[in-house]
Amino acid sequence: MTAGETTLEVGMQAPKFTAFDSAGAEYDLDGMNSDGKHVILYFYPKDNTPGCTVQACDFRDDMSNLSNSDYIVLGVSKDSAKSHDKFISNHGLNFPILMDEELKLHHSFGVWREKMNYGKTYMGTSRSTFVVNPDGELIWVGYNVRAKGHVSKLMRELGLL
Repeated sequence: MTAGETTLEVGMQAPKFTAFDSAGAEYDLDGMNSDGKHVILYFYPKDNTPGCTVQACDFRDDMSNLSNSDYIVLGVSKDSAKSHDKFISNHGLNFPILMDEELKLHHSFGVWREKMNYGKTYMGTSRSTFVVNPDGELIWVGYNVRAKGHVSKLMRELGLL
């Protein structure tokens, strides 16, 4: 982590946002909260890569349990609308993926971080998940989560399994 990065914690108010998915639909945190919804906002590095596909498909496969419990799942990456559409189509995803090409959501949630791979340092998306209750409070925060098994662990910890 570098100086100036945001690190959110359970109990804090979630950063307010309004964002659009690749189809142009608008998602506003305040609106979803006022509808009594819990929002699962998960950030991932890149569409159609192995780990990101595993995680997205796990959310897809558990969507009936989540939607029956008043949870809304929103994926977020910096990829283009065309890339998101292909990702959604290739894997039959049943939840929206928000556009964040300018990294506004990434920065407000503190997921654009310094990373290291093969000894090289670079800035990139830290695979992270946030759960916001209807009061706008963060009730679950995970930075640097693993793709495989993350959704089932999250659902267990939220008492949904």
